[in-house]
Amino acid sequence: MKHVYGWLLLTPAAILLVGFTHYPAVATLADSFFSHATALRPARFVGLDNYASLAGDPVFWQVLRNNFWFALGTIPTSIALALLMALWVNSRLPARALVRLSYFTPTVLPMIAVANLWLYFYTPQIGLLDKVAALFGAPSHNWLGNPDTVMGCVIAMTIWKEAGFFMIFYLAALQSLPPELEEAARIEGASRSYFFWRVTFPLLMPTTLFVLVNATINSFKLVDHLFILTKGGPDNASNLLLYYVYQVAFSYLDWAYAATLTVVLLFILATFAVLQFRMIERRVHYR
Repeated sequence: MKHVYGWLLLTPAAILLVGFTHYPAVATLADSFFSHATALRPARFVGLDNYASLAGDPVFWQVLRNNFWFALGTIPTSIALALLMALWVNSRLPARALVRLSYFTPTVLPMIAVANLWLYFYTPQIGLLDKVAALFGAPSHNWLGNPDTVMGCVIAMTIWKEAGFFMIFYLAALQSLPPELEEAARIEGASRSYFFWRVTFPLLMPTTLFVLVNATINSFKLVDHLFILTKGGPDNASNLLLYYVYQVAFSYLDWAYAATLTVVLLFILATFAVLQFRMIERRVHYR
């Protein structure tokens, strides 16, 4: 009878999980093997033709390269900055609660609000960056309209948005560490840097693994900011994989090709997750 009660308690969550996660994933995989349906021509099975078209799509490869550089620019920097901020606000400093709040505030702001805020920074001539640059005699620059600077602008905004979120996890992990470890290290004469690299950082590896997986997922799901800031431009210089999926599905109305892109995106994320767990799990020390 206890097993029946257990399954009854799990049923609502299981229904939501299957309905909003497992079924859409399977349906998307199935749709990727069919052609695009129209009012006059129903979808037909085409096998791997959509994947062959994907392999020959230059925009897809450009978007994939963009996403790689975007992930490389945001993941290490946001994690390192989050750890530094957590160490800083975990120490005894004046107005510590206010500093924590200021670091965490970007996380709770809506994505559209953040994008509009940074759009004001980057706007040519009247934006904050150009106003500051004008004080030093620098000319106006179209930050979001230049292919050489647009990706850096999006990376800077994303780091500002996510570092405070990751800081909360590191701060919680730091506060759970036994204070006796630091006292023993101080008695033994260990320096702060030695204590951090030999004791604190290894004990933070479970948190680092969790943050790394989340940061990787976040780096492949940026849509809202791009919609406000650049719409993938100029000339796809800031286009990312999920935004390309959005364009194909809702602008070009090619649902089959969008499903194919989504399957590739899920495969990439799954591969990164497996590699991260395989490579970092052995360095994780659980207490």
